[in-house]
Order: sequence, then structure tokens, then C-alpha cells
Amino acid sequence: MAIEGTTETRTPRIRLGMVGGGAGAFIGGVHRMAARLDDNFELVAGALSASPEKAAASGRDLGLDPARTYSSFKEMAIREAKLKNGIEAVAIVTPNHVHYEAAKEFLKRGIHVICDKPLTSTLSDARKLKKLADESDGLFILTHNYTGYPMVRQAREMVAGGELGDIRLVQAEYPQDWLTEPLEQSGQKQAAWRTDPAQSGAGGSTGDIGTHAYNLACFISGLELESLSADLDSFVEGRKLDDNAHVMLRFKAKGKEKPAKGMLWCSQVAPGHENGLKVRVYGTKGGIEWVQADPNYLWYTPFGEPKRLITRGGAGAGAAAARVSRIPSGHPEGYLEAFATIYSEAARAINARKAGKTADPAVVYPTVDDGFKGMVFVDACVNSSKRNAAWVKV
Repeated sequence: MAIEGTTETRTPRIRLGMVGGGAGAFIGGVHRMAARLDDNFELVAGALSASPEKAAASGRDLGLDPARTYSSFKEMAIREAKLKNGIEAVAIVTPNHVHYEAAKEFLKRGIHVICDKPLTSTLSDARKLKKLADESDGLFILTHNYTGYPMVRQAREMVAGGELGDIRLVQAEYPQDWLTEPLEQSGQKQAAWRTDPAQSGAGGSTGDIGTHAYNLACFISGLELESLSADLDSFVEGRKLDDNAHVMLRFKAKGKEKPAKGMLWCSQVAPGHENGLKVRVYGTKGGIEWVQADPNYLWYTPFGEPKRLITRGGAGAGAAAARVSRIPSGHPEGYLEAFATIYSEAARAINARKAGKTADPAVVYPTVDDGFKGMVFVDACVNSSKRNAAWVKV
């Protein structure tokens, strides 16, 4: 649509499909809201449930054309790839064990994939999916949504700019309390699949939230992991996957400085913590701290000076934060906006690809490589814990 008084035309919305995310699915609703927020996508098709009846009902609730509401993701991939106005991208919002097979069907047809984390349920599938994504004409975007917060981008920019000096220490934690009791035994859907090795994979809290903390620690610090030592526990009797993990981290050396060290704690049995994601990074010149519960704030302490508060859109905030901010300073942006940033970055990359251009270097989103590293992290944690927290190279 042309804007009145100008010759500018609006970039058409990207036609989006969805796998999973039917009635009652929390994360499916989050993805749909995130995709709509900046008006870059239009949901036009879906394979919303493994149950044909639930898939059809969910499609009706979302206003989808019944002819484009499918009973399987393979059927959707095959038919949509043949349609003149078929989907250009697909969001995969299923339990982990479906990610590889679903992504494979779309990637091999050149359809862009936006996938929930972790990448897959097994390291073997992650390796195969990375190969597929690397060889596909389709882009692969992983929704490590916490990287979309403006003040996380601010922290990353400050580290990259040398404001903290050489990085020495990285501390990440992600405690929750919702699995303190055996909720999965009540039939609660989210608890049931997230604690089931067949659907979730080898990692419980490590795969579900530990990968978020690990990804964020690496995203902000710019460091790559060299080895780890992990102590995993299943505190709730009868639980098959870990619900708490303490992990020591050794990062690869950068240049001539001494390699950085780190610690990561993730837990789903920590009463009093609803969603306590926090990252702290310390270098030779100063330190920073970001807490997801107060996402518009970043604490920065130059060594020997008073602690400073940098706010989203406020004094001291830089270009990296500004380009993913939507509203003036003092008006808080939160979880949905950060999630939407991943979709908007994906849209920029997809539209650049459609135009035969290289995406702007400022466009940043988690890729299949980040997902693969996350699965390597989970696999290493499990193997280390089995060996009495032995150090494992990654």
C-alpha cells in the first residue's frame, strides 16, 4: 500500500505457516503475538496439532482457510511449496523431538524456518539439522528470544567495544520453581513433555532453560566455550531428567589474555524464583549485570567508580539498543517485544534475501550454529555429570 504523499510502498508481509501451537499451547501464542507486533508477517497456514480434529479446530479459531489447515507438517510443506502464494517461512513451536523432522521438510524446499529452542532433542539430530540448514536456500532462525532485549544488545556492544577490558568472569543463572513438586504426574501438558526424555531429550532444566542462560552468556561476552564440569540432579523423586544443574565453564582464550572462567546455575526447583534469568560479566576494566525481571536496566560499574544505571533509551545507551527499541525511554518494553525483535530481525534477513541483497550487518539473530552449540552444551553437561562432574571438552 502506498503511503499518501509519497512514492514509498509497504514491503509485503511475509507469508507464515506454523507447526504446533494449537489450542492450549503457550509458546504458540507467544510466537503469533511476536510475529504480529511489528507487522512483518501474516499467518496463512498451519499444521497446529498432531490430532486432525484439534488442528482443524485451532485453525478455525485463528481464522485460517480450512484448505490451508493441515493434519501433518509434511503435507503442509509439500502443498505450500507448490502454491503460487504458499508460505515463505514457517514457525516450529512443537516439543523438541519434532524440531528436526519438521525443519527438514521445509528447509529442503527452501522455506525459511523460525524454530523454538532448543534446536532438537538429540545431538545427532542437531548435527544433521545444521548440515541441512547450511546447505538450504532457506534461512534458519532460532528463537533464543532473550537476545532480543535492547539492554542485552547494549551489554554486548559494550563488551565488544572494550569498555569492560579483557573478560575474566561470566556468571549466568536461570532459576525457576514451577517443578518443585511432581507436576508432570498431574497430567499438566507443559510439565509432562518437558520432563519426558522421549520428547525433551537428554536435558531437563539444562535443555529447557540452561540453554537460554548459556546462549545469553556467550551472546553478551562474545566468548566460546572450551570445556565444562557439570553436576546435574533430579531432586523430585521419579523424575527422569535433571531439574537442577551447577556448571563450571572454561572459555577459549582470545588473543594473549588468560582464558575467562564462568559458572552457570539453572534450576526448576528453586522456590521463590518465577523466572530468574540473570547474567553478569566482569573484565579488567569493569563489570555489567542484567536481570530479565528488570529488562530495561543495565548496571555498569567501571572499576574504582560508582555503579551506574543505564536505561533503555536513556543517557549512555548506544546504537545497538536503539535499533531494537520501539517506544520512548521510561516506557518499559518486555518479554513479548524482545521475542518480536527476533521475528523482525528474521524479516529483515528474509526480505534482503528476497531482494538478492546481503542483510545489514547490524541484523542479529540466533542461528542454527547457536542451536548446535546449545545441544553440544547439553550433551557435555549430561556426560560430565555421569562421570562425577569430570571436565569435558566441547
